[in-house]
Amino acid sequence: MAVTGHSSYVANCVFSAFVCYTTIVLNTITIHAIRKTSSLPMALKTLLLSLAVSDLGVGLFVQPLHITVLVMQLEPNAENNPTYKVTFGVFLGILNLLYYASFFSVVALSVDRFLAIHLHLRYKELVTHKRVVAVVILIWVFGALLSLIGSFVIPAREDRYVVFATVEVSCLIIGAVLYYKIYLAVRHHINQIHSLQVEQEAQNLEMANAARLRKSAIGTLYVYLVLLFCYLPENCIYFATFVSEWNTTLNVLSHHTLSLVLLNSSLNPLIYCWKMTDIRRAVIDILRTRVASQN
Repeated sequence: MAVTGHSSYVANCVFSAFVCYTTIVLNTITIHAIRKTSSLPMALKTLLLSLAVSDLGVGLFVQPLHITVLVMQLEPNAENNPTYKVTFGVFLGILNLLYYASFFSVVALSVDRFLAIHLHLRYKELVTHKRVVAVVILIWVFGALLSLIGSFVIPAREDRYVVFATVEVSCLIIGAVLYYKIYLAVRHHINQIHSLQVEQEAQNLEMANAARLRKSAIGTLYVYLVLLFCYLPENCIYFATFVSEWNTTLNVLSHHTLSLVLLNSSLNPLIYCWKMTDIRRAVIDILRTRVASQN
């Protein structure tokens, strides 16, 4: 008996295998580049590393397990297979951990850029490296707690989706509000610089600092927008479970939207290279050194 959506599962496997490779390669290079980029503020560097590590984990663990689950679901009555149940449980646990580590790291980047622009001269005093490291640890601990809740505490799919969708939508709204406030703060800061009666050299320095903060904020804004694009379809599947019972069509669609979520881990390094000049230069240097060593 053929499995419903067989061709869709096969196409998803091929797509996931390709994305798995690009996720591992791009994030490995990105982690190395971020570590080499000394011009990045330590807080921003730490948060970017947290996001890149979680994205690398997606390529190393989640995507291979996703492919395995898809292949096993091609067999009729796979849900009754004990091996499938164990594999799916491991997949779900690791997925939720890295899923939320990435998600909350993006939100933390939004908060960091907001504080950098809003606090201005007090930013370095209040946002210390130790505090940012503590935030990163909390992000991973909270991700692990949500993973445990999703796997063991709330076994019912509908109840689990309520919790996860509520957390995600709340964070997305917070991110949107923060970037709107960043826009207002940057515009106010630039107008303030133009209105000050100071020497041209001092004004140019202030404008350069404002431009640097604006560029870093725009870079993290693109990370947020891509996350929004990749995660919203998955949330639509969450809400679809409330108007109809879970069925084969929703199951197939959920794997497609999940593949889109996992694709986000490949897109983030491309955004860093596109919008963050220092990281792009470090990546180019790494690639040049790699090519030169092979010749």
